[in-house]
This record gives sequence, C-alpha cells and structure tokens, in this order.
Amino acid sequence: MAACGGGEERQDENEPAGEYPVEVSSAKFPARQRLAETGDLVLEVENAGDETIPDLAITIYTGDEKANGSFNVRSEQEGLADPNRPVWILENGYPKVLEEGLDRSELDDAPTAGAETAATDTYAFGPLAPGESIAAVWRVTPVDGGTFTVHYEVGGGLDGKAKAVTADGSPVMGEFVATISTKPPQTRVTDSGEVEIAR
Repeated sequence: MAACGGGEERQDENEPAGEYPVEVSSAKFPARQRLAETGDLVLEVENAGDETIPDLAITIYTGDEKANGSFNVRSEQEGLADPNRPVWILENGYPKVLEEGLDRSELDDAPTAGAETAATDTYAFGPLAPGESIAAVWRVTPVDGGTFTVHYEVGGGLDGKAKAVTADGSPVMGEFVATISTKPPQTRVTDSGEVEIAR
C-alpha cells in the first residue's frame, strides 16, 4: 500500500548539475503600449550546446524587486493587505509555445505550454535538445500606466544546479522597458465607415 503524503517526486529531484550554453535569438515586447490593449512578450531560446538542457526554465519579473507574479510590482505603500500590484494581466492559458507554421493570431486556440511551476514568476518548458529552440509567448494586457522594466532570466532547470549560460559563460538574462499610456487612442472613421486607431 503506497504511503500518502510526500510521495510525489519533486520537479527538480533528478536535475543534473552543469552549464548549458543557450542563445536568446529573439526577445520582443512592445516599448510603447496603451491601457487595455493586449500585446505579446516573445522569447525565442535555442540550445547552443551539445547536451540536452534538462528543463528549460524562464523567470520573468517586473521592477527591481520580485513580486508575487511575473507582471506585478511590489507597492511600498504602508498598510496594504497585499503589496503586489498588477501592471499586466497574463491571459488564460499562457505562456504558449509558438510552433512552426502557427501564426501568433492563432495562439489563443492553441494548447497551453503547461509551463506552470510552484514559483509564481518561473515557467518550465521541459527538456530542450541540442540545436533545438522554442518561441515562448506571454500574452498580456496592461492595467496600469507608467514606465516599467520587465526582466527575464533563463535557467537549465528549477533547482539551480543546471545553469543556462551565454557563449562566454555569463548568466542568460535581459530586460525590456515598456511605457504604458493612459491616454485614449486617437481614432478616425475611414470613407468605408471603419474605425482606425492611430499608432
């Protein structure tokens, strides 16, 4: 009879130690955004080494201090029951992996990447073989105005023993600076009666 409690294997229990060369071949997030207009954060990550990455993990956080959730910031205001304030709302089912031949406009109907982990700001995408890459997409909607810095860090696993590194052995990380406008968009009606939003 199996014992109850504590019988589940941890995600990182068999994680091998080592350094795994990784290249971020594309990193995109709109620098200028507007409230309630949905946009995509896209990271394309390639295994540049000759060994399989045990569990490609990507951590995303907003601001200088990690909050509870990738797209939240911590408020310094005293007396708050929850100091975590959302800047973007992550769409249901995201992140997703943009498979070859799939258009980003079709992603809403695609299955989730199943990348959730116990950490609220880290997503695990599973093993990545040498030479293979994935394009991970986070679809978000801004709910707060201002200028914010979104950071990303790439790892080879969840335990920290498998490390993703650049060609020179440095940690794999980067950032985006995004300004969210609270002004309503300028619109005009075309001769055909369609409403156009000025970009």
